Amino acid sequence: MPVADPARTAPAVAVDAAGGWAAAPAAAVVIDRSGTIRALNEAACLLFPAAGAGCPASGAVADWLADAHDRGSAEVVRGEVGERAFAAHPVPHGEAVTWWLVDETDARSAREALARERERTTFLSDASAALLGSLNLDRCMEVAARLAAQHLADAALVLAPAAGVSFPAVSCVRGGEPARARLVIDPDELPGLGEALQGFPPVPSRWLDPASAPSWVLPDGFGPVGSIVVTPLPGHGVPAGALVLLRRGDRASFTEQEELFARLFAARAGAAMSAARMFALQASITDTLMRELLPPALEQLGGVEFAGRYRPARDGERIGGDFYDVHSAITVEGEESLAVLGDVCGKGLDAAVLTGKIRTTLRALLPMAGDHHRLLRLLNRTLGGNADARYVTLVLASARREGATVRLRVTCAGHPPPLIVRADGRVEEADTRGSLIGVLPEIESVSADVTLAPGETCLLYTDGIIEAKGGPLGDAMFGEDRLKQAMAECVSMPADAVVERVQMLASQWVGRGTHDDMAVLAITAPRGQHLAAVGGHGRGRYTA
Repeated sequence: MPVADPARTAPAVAVDAAGGWAAAPAAAVVIDRSGTIRALNEAACLLFPAAGAGCPASGAVADWLADAHDRGSAEVVRGEVGERAFAAHPVPHGEAVTWWLVDETDARSAREALARERERTTFLSDASAALLGSLNLDRCMEVAARLAAQHLADAALVLAPAAGVSFPAVSCVRGGEPARARLVIDPDELPGLGEALQGFPPVPSRWLDPASAPSWVLPDGFGPVGSIVVTPLPGHGVPAGALVLLRRGDRASFTEQEELFARLFAARAGAAMSAARMFALQASITDTLMRELLPPALEQLGGVEFAGRYRPARDGERIGGDFYDVHSAITVEGEESLAVLGDVCGKGLDAAVLTGKIRTTLRALLPMAGDHHRLLRLLNRTLGGNADARYVTLVLASARREGATVRLRVTCAGHPPPLIVRADGRVEEADTRGSLIGVLPEIESVSADVTLAPGETCLLYTDGIIEAKGGPLGDAMFGEDRLKQAMAECVSMPADAVVERVQMLASQWVGRGTHDDMAVLAITAPRGQHLAAVGGHGRGRYTA
């Protein structure tokens, strides 16, 4: 119920005690211009035991009230009497002023509590943003330690679950910088820490003896410890670690409210650390899988020069539905290299997953590399039961060095035929064809034998190259004619230069437009001696 303002309800003149003024719940003191107390009601007598009618106000009432009266203040003034807070409202009447004192202790406490709660809420919100601003676990631990030391204690120690025999840890002193370390410790040396690392509820600080804290908990030069809080850092399903807060001996111990607030902060820090750890794990898994899905780096194999380039349909992605591989295989004709280039129906991760399955299957079928039709037939049977009902186009090229030339056996399965650029600039299509893989129960294929003289190249490519739309109006396909013209300009160029030029021209044609996955693989018969690129190391170039 709101308290009435005596400044509004009090009479303009002094009221006789018999009129009810003496029994008013609010203390009232009447002081004349000379600073002499004229009258007090019962509440004022209890509040100021030394005051009485006829005595000077100075020394009898609170100093802040006497000073306000001497100044002739007409405004409400505030101050304390003992442990209580009051607002004094002046009511002038004639030669005197009646000061009505309203107790504001509870209201002030409520305002201070509300201000503290708002400050804590703001801090927790800012802390959450800072903690979630990085998905790096080390960085997240540093932020947690710094915030805890700055706002919750004089020093903080953040520990993550053990990694092997050591615990990743970050310590920070208020005003200092976080320091990372790996602690080889027994967490049970600090009471409650072992339980906190397992996610059990915290032990109240009043149960912990600061003198028993092991040396590894204390920062260098910290001094005597007055109070310790140990609280778990809860994560997503598993504990994310533990937080240790330290206060120096010259400061008050942690209160129950401060311990509760520390647990609220720890919940946010633990969630952020857990998210960072999950991200790191997923990133590690992704990198491992990505290495298996990305096209390999190609160079000379068996005296034959290979080079490849790949550009996914979406520039922000690294993998897609186009792929190529070069394997070393043993056939009835001896050792040779098997080059594979394929195009899986679809784009993005789903297509890349099927690509990975096909590449693994082809690797398992390498013993059949000498018989292209058999290899394709077995792959077709494997994909025939594919629940995704996706198909793939392939081109196989078995390459073997014979003296200065390279002998190729090329087989297409629903794929554009390879192009061969001769030493005189002529561009030919390999006479090979075949049906899609993964569509019909049985497939047909026709192979072609090709001989490459020194400096001549056979180019395997996916339809993303010739179907790339761009040009002046943005709607014309790059097409086979432009590709053949580009190949004619690559006479006697190394394989790496050929694929680089073809990929560059196709990308320039597309510009900023959309395109399908694009992959090219060049097989070149080397010219003359192999020259190392730098200092006798690297893939180098072939020169006449």
